[in-house]
Formats: sequence, C-alpha cells, structure tokens
Amino acid sequence: MTTARSASEPSRTGSFDLGALLAERGAERYELHTRYLNHQLPRMLRTIGFDRVYERAEGAYFWDADGNDYLDMLAGFGVMGLGRHHPVVRRALHDVLDASLADLTRFDCQPLPGLLAERLLAHSPHLDRVFFGNSGTEAVEGALKFARYATGRPRVLYCEHAFHGLTTGSLSVNGESGFRDGFAPLLPDTAVPLGDLDALERELRKGDVAALIVEPIQGKGVHEAPPGYLRAAQELLHRYKALLIADEVQTGLGRTGAFYAHQHEEGVEPDLVCVAKALSGGYVPVGATLGRDWIFRKVYSSMDRVLVHSASFGANAQAMAAGLAVLSVMEDERIVANARSTGELLRTRLAALTEKYELLADVRGRGLMIGIEFGRPRSLKLRGRWAMLQAARKGLFAQMVVVPLLQRHRILTQVSGDHMEVIKLIPPLIVGEREVDRFVDAFTAVMDDAHDGGLVWEFGRTLVKQAVAHR
Repeated sequence: MTTARSASEPSRTGSFDLGALLAERGAERYELHTRYLNHQLPRMLRTIGFDRVYERAEGAYFWDADGNDYLDMLAGFGVMGLGRHHPVVRRALHDVLDASLADLTRFDCQPLPGLLAERLLAHSPHLDRVFFGNSGTEAVEGALKFARYATGRPRVLYCEHAFHGLTTGSLSVNGESGFRDGFAPLLPDTAVPLGDLDALERELRKGDVAALIVEPIQGKGVHEAPPGYLRAAQELLHRYKALLIADEVQTGLGRTGAFYAHQHEEGVEPDLVCVAKALSGGYVPVGATLGRDWIFRKVYSSMDRVLVHSASFGANAQAMAAGLAVLSVMEDERIVANARSTGELLRTRLAALTEKYELLADVRGRGLMIGIEFGRPRSLKLRGRWAMLQAARKGLFAQMVVVPLLQRHRILTQVSGDHMEVIKLIPPLIVGEREVDRFVDAFTAVMDDAHDGGLVWEFGRTLVKQAVAHR
C-alpha cells in the first residue's frame, strides 16, 4: 500500500537532473528545434544571423557563453515587463511552491485568485470581475464570448491591422491577412479603419454588432488611436447597445506610461479589458479578462452554467503568485512612472534624429512602446537603393537595421510587422538612461552606415536575393 508523502519528508527527485540534461544536450538546441518543432524558425534565425546562443539573462540583458552582454529591447514581445528573473517574482514562486497548496482541486475557492483580481480591479474601478486564463489570446477569446452572450449578438468589429491573437476566435478579429490565410472559415466579424467613426456607425446600424475590440495603440506599426476616438467610439457603441473591448495585452500594465493605455484618454471606460504578458512576471503564463458585473452575471446566470467558460490551468497558484508579485513590484519600484519618463527620453532623442537622417521618416508611440518608421529618401543615390529593396519585398530596410543592431551592437529588436518599414521598441519597463544611451548610440551608428553606403547595404543585397528566391 502506498501513502502520500508528508510535508516533513525530504523530496525525492528520482533520476531527473535538469542541470545535467542541459549540460549534456543544450548544444543541440537548434537541431532539436529543427527536428521536432517549427523547422522554419531555426532556418530564419540562421538566415538573418540571429542564431545566437544565450546562456543566461537578468533584467534587461542576456549574456552569451563568452560573457558578452546583449541589451533586450524586445522583452519577449512584451512578456518581460519587469525584465528577466526579478528577485521579488522569483521569491514569490519559490514561496508558493514551498507552501504545497491544494491547488486546482476544481471544487474549492483558493485565496490567491481573489486577491489578484482585487489588485487588478483597483486599477479599473469601473470594472467588477475577472476571469483568469493562460494567455493573451485566451483573454481575448473570453472577451469575445462574453460580449456575444451578454448582448445576444453575433458580430464583433475590429480595426484594420489589429493583432489580437492566433486562436480561431482571436484570429477572426486579426487584421493581418498573412495570419488569416488558409484558416477559413472564421467567425463573421468585420474590420473597420482605426479612427473612422463613420465606418463604425455604419456597421452598428445593422443591429447585429456585439462589440468593438481595439488596441489603444496597435502593436503592428505602433499606431495610436486618434485623440478622442476611444471616447467617441464608446458613446456610439453604447448608443447601439454594443460593448467596447480594450485589448491591453501588450499595452497594459504600465507599458505606455499609464497602467492601461486607454487611461490616456479621459472618460474611456471599456466594458471588457484583456490583459496578459507582463502580468506573468516572465515565468508563468497568465491572461485575464476583466469586465462589468452585469456581463459576468449574464454569462454565469445559474449554477447550471457555473463552468460554461473555464480553463483547466486558469487561476493556478503559481500564476496568481507571479501576478501578485508583479503588481507589488510595479508599485514599489514606480514602474509606470519609469516607463513614462524613460520612454519620453528615448522617443525624444530618436525623434531628433529625423532631421539628420533622410531615411528616418517618423518616431512615435507612448511610454516604452515606440515605433521607428523608415521612408523613401530624398537623395538620388539612396532612392535607388531604397527602390531595390522595396521591389524585392517591403520591410527589408527595417530588417537591415535590426540585424546590425544585434550583430555589431548586441541589441535585440524586432520589425513591427510583415511588409512594414517599422521597428518596434518594447524593452523591459525597468530600463533607464544607460539603456537609452546605448540604444541611441548604436542606432545612430547603423543609420550613419546606411546613409554612407556601408556594410548595411551589403546585407541588404543578401536579403534581396533571399526575398526573390522565396517568392
């Protein structure tokens, strides 16, 4: 007869040794990924020279085996809001594991989910309840379901160029055809231009719209909703008995210099808000759908419907502990204020370079969510090179800038979207003046090289050949 181990017994680890496994097989990382996972990822990384081997990470930096540091201006697509391995979040996870809680029994009410919901809702006083899932796309899926059920209507509007996730419901409100192609049929949702109130009202007049879902600042291209748009859209939606869903998966939790990006506009009170990414502390996936009481009461209208929307790992103790630790750090270390001030410093310094570099068309964004857009130059020599790249594939110049930033200056960034000449900066929210100096110095060096006709254009020719070959 076997018995459960008591809390006082030493743990038995068996034959599994994570450190030994990584020491033995870690060098196979790219081969393992090629064989068993998405085989195009290592191929792409090798093509653009991003096939680095990072050994460790802390805060806003990675280090390779030779001890070289790399500045992270990507934050895992926004997941690492507090940087990597924040000591408070680490301690919270150790504590929750050591507590041996009776987690996910499915038939009790643990305290951590309620405590995290309470802390989250304190930043949205007009909202009342939270559903916890496991990711941003899951938070969006929940919001879509709740809006449809609460209004009794089938259709959700979304904005052109939006990105709300890649599961089927979220994909139905994704404004990028490259993600949608080949996955039809999707839900009967409709795109409207960001900022176009007339287009919004035309759709609302049809009487079948449940909600509009919108990113206050679109991640693709870093395009902010025009001033006054969110408030006016909210008023229109409510006039037609529809809801406003704010997707704050990337823009929330301080990214734009406010706790939520929609809070930059007075009077905007979304009916549903989606958050994820930074709430995880970079450790345990978590997503949350925040909403008004009446919406939740409609969805969960009786005991028969108690599990009508649920998630097997939703509200698990590790995720809840990470989320509570993240919110505590944000308050203690004044993370939102730092994102606002450091973001303003970085954006201002980059914007000043538009006078110097004709290839630099625009610098925009809020807080530590910044878009750097490149455009057609004035001089004949540069126009010819620009045209060569555009003829092969739009977006290659931005990639030409991203690559030397990593290869020469050890700074990790990303192109903001397919076929876009925009680099998006979403660094950890803990960065300061030192990181601003390093990025601006490196970016200036790369732009100098691009305008002088140096090595950047050699790489550009390689990209052109590859783009043409893969048409």
